[in-house]
Amino acid sequence: MGREQTKEMIIWTKEEYLKFADEMMDKPQAFYAFEILYWCGLRVGELLALTPADFDFEKSTLRVNKSYQRFEGEDIITDPKTPCSIRTITMPDFLKEEIKDYIGMLYGIGENDRIFDFTKSFLHHEMKRGSEAAGVKKLTLHQLRHSHVSLLINMGFTAVAIAKRVGHESIDITYRYAHMFPSEQTEMADKLNIERGGC
Repeated sequence: MGREQTKEMIIWTKEEYLKFADEMMDKPQAFYAFEILYWCGLRVGELLALTPADFDFEKSTLRVNKSYQRFEGEDIITDPKTPCSIRTITMPDFLKEEIKDYIGMLYGIGENDRIFDFTKSFLHHEMKRGSEAAGVKKLTLHQLRHSHVSLLINMGFTAVAIAKRVGHESIDITYRYAHMFPSEQTEMADKLNIERGGC
């Protein structure tokens, strides 16, 4: 009683995301923003607060220590959602090179200037445009975070390691994000069939 029913969450598989990303390449700001959201699992406010000073390209890391929101026409930078949200994330090499190139294209940007100078509404619009063009199911921006967590679980990483990466206070939260990829049910049935000695 009183227990919240678990709602089915929609995610993109890696293949679906890559189709979407291909459609984003004509708008570099949107493309690089979505790359960070999908491959690092940031919250949108964390993404929009990033500055060049948050990246260490020698160590391939990005630091999350603030969040951005637009309130009554003003840009507001606040602390992240929870103390556990303050973290350092190691980027895959391809993403490090992409973001290094992207920041290099931002003429006259200061170390503490936002690298994505737009709001959530721009990303909502681009998400809709890209998913329609790619022919993939429509997600919310936050469901990219679900997709990142599900991808890591599918790759075999532990809930503890994933919780640290995405800034969850508890691994229980991480487990709630754990959604099986569409093919996994079939793969499980096939493996159980082999275990039993079926064909």
